[in-house]
Amino acid sequence: MAGFPNLTSPTKIGNMDLRNRVVMPPMVTNYAYEDGSVTDRLRAYHAERAKGGVGLIIVEASYVHPSGKGFQNEVGIYSDKFIRGLRSLVDAVHAHGAKIAIQLYHGGRQTTSDVTGEPLLAPSPIPDPTKGETPKEMSKDEIAMIVRAFGEAARRAKAAGFDAVEIHGAHGYLIDEFLSPYANKRTDEYGGPLENRLRFPLEVVRAVRQAVGPDFPVLYRMSADEKVPGGLTLDETKEVAKRLEREGVNALHVSAGVYESAVWIIQPMSLPRACLADLASGIKSVVKIPVIAVGRINDPEVAEGLLAQGKADLVAMGRQLLTDPDTPRKIAEGRVGELRRCIACCQGCIDELFQDHPIGCTVNARVGFESQFTLAKAPAARRVLVVGGGPAGMETARVAALRGHQVTLWEKGPSLGGQLPLAATPPEKGEIATFRDFLMREMGRLKVNVQVNREATLDAIRTENPDVVVVATGARPARVNVPGADRPNVVMSWDVLTGKATVGKKVAIIGGGLVGCETAEHLAEKGHEVTVIEMLPRVASDVGPLVGALLLDRLAGRGVKIVTGAKLASIGEREVTVQKDGKSETLSGFDSVVIAVGSAPEDGLAKQLEGAGIDYYVIGDAWRPRRITHAVFEGMRVAHEI
Repeated sequence: MAGFPNLTSPTKIGNMDLRNRVVMPPMVTNYAYEDGSVTDRLRAYHAERAKGGVGLIIVEASYVHPSGKGFQNEVGIYSDKFIRGLRSLVDAVHAHGAKIAIQLYHGGRQTTSDVTGEPLLAPSPIPDPTKGETPKEMSKDEIAMIVRAFGEAARRAKAAGFDAVEIHGAHGYLIDEFLSPYANKRTDEYGGPLENRLRFPLEVVRAVRQAVGPDFPVLYRMSADEKVPGGLTLDETKEVAKRLEREGVNALHVSAGVYESAVWIIQPMSLPRACLADLASGIKSVVKIPVIAVGRINDPEVAEGLLAQGKADLVAMGRQLLTDPDTPRKIAEGRVGELRRCIACCQGCIDELFQDHPIGCTVNARVGFESQFTLAKAPAARRVLVVGGGPAGMETARVAALRGHQVTLWEKGPSLGGQLPLAATPPEKGEIATFRDFLMREMGRLKVNVQVNREATLDAIRTENPDVVVVATGARPARVNVPGADRPNVVMSWDVLTGKATVGKKVAIIGGGLVGCETAEHLAEKGHEVTVIEMLPRVASDVGPLVGALLLDRLAGRGVKIVTGAKLASIGEREVTVQKDGKSETLSGFDSVVIAVGSAPEDGLAKQLEGAGIDYYVIGDAWRPRRITHAVFEGMRVAHEI
């Protein structure tokens, strides 16, 4: 394509031909069986991305030895019993023209013995700060055993028909632990100066190369900067890159971070797009083999720019290919306007994975459900009325229209989006607006009959006479029932974010969940003095660890005061009274009080439809206030049930 000549052009890694320069990097899904075997779900997930036109798929971190297992349902490659299932995965991807590699890894100290069933292995007996379990310092025999395990895993990968293997030398896992002075405190030939710390990684590379032969492509993923005190930095990893090239590695996949700095492994939306591109560029400056850039690349213009500027040879679009598996094909066909972009919220993918659940996607409910949610035409077209133009309603309308139904959407307000504009208002949250934009474009493209400023009553619905009604009326902000809650200095957080309410210089925010904290940041950025008052022991308890850590850092940087363990008792003219540690305490000097204590379902219409003889569903916050993820999933599910 004229607009993306580099991104859409073919290339090579070693002797492997790729149809374009878009790579799907390895992302743990938790879709395998508990013993590591391939499932139908895993096959369907990868086949969908291959069908979408990606050049190369790299299957998630696959453990080469049971002691290296990091997640409950991670892919395994530690035994020949896996070859048959892996072959079926390869065949599913090859059927759609993509090439496929598999990433070989050992979790080292960044796992737990509850998952592995064995003592943890690491270069030094130092616990990972995020896991807390002290590993066993590996003996020379254990080092040799794991080196052999990597070689045997590579042999199995080749036997299963993979086009390449990738060695996982990044993100604080075992190979990176040996390389990094952050984790390796050994005093023998495997520790100390770089030459010694490189010994184990190079032994692994040699074992893999010996197992697959001289012509089989071998990639290596590296953290070019670990982003922790005492960790690897670009100056040192440039030397590592040169050594890897001399050892016959065919491509370098340049990432960053370890678990303690995990925001650099999986970057939330508050970090800029392509935020690791300079690391890729730095590595590329010292090697001749292809370099793959990664790091919040969800935009084809950004990806094309990286290639055009010579910062990388290929680009990895990880979560973007979760969000929209057809991204490469849409780019090639000039349909960039139809892209659904990753909003880097980390909710469906990373937050779920960190709880050892199967991954999903906030804005694409088909992730992991490709076989169930097929988007196939419905057996019979029906007249569907969707009430509510938020994410649940628009997703229902979108999918129902794709399945051939005649869809009308009523929204009582003047515009579509529901709470999405609210969610996109606070600092660092603007990416969410791209999802609203996508859904609104889809309403037009799919010819959904959208009617705004349209109130849904039982009589109006009877007059419309649809075959089925989907109630997606959303939620309203919850109020507090304490003395003084009706004072003129008390406003709701939603009204603050929309600009309907103004507040004074000094503000107390009641409620320290996501909305309360984001409202605090919104006001602090505008120069207000903000205090957040939360009844739980900590604020942002409903926020995932990556997004939450950055949010709390920004609140501290903007001088927001946090009061926890404090239950609101009353609101006065310039003060609030709370119950804290069994005592009454008054906090004073506030010009305004903002209420951010959650939301309640807007379920009036749903109650009217009970027993009315009308086929209906209730979804999203109208059923129970939760996250965008749940609203979108329920829209997808119901649109497949209709």
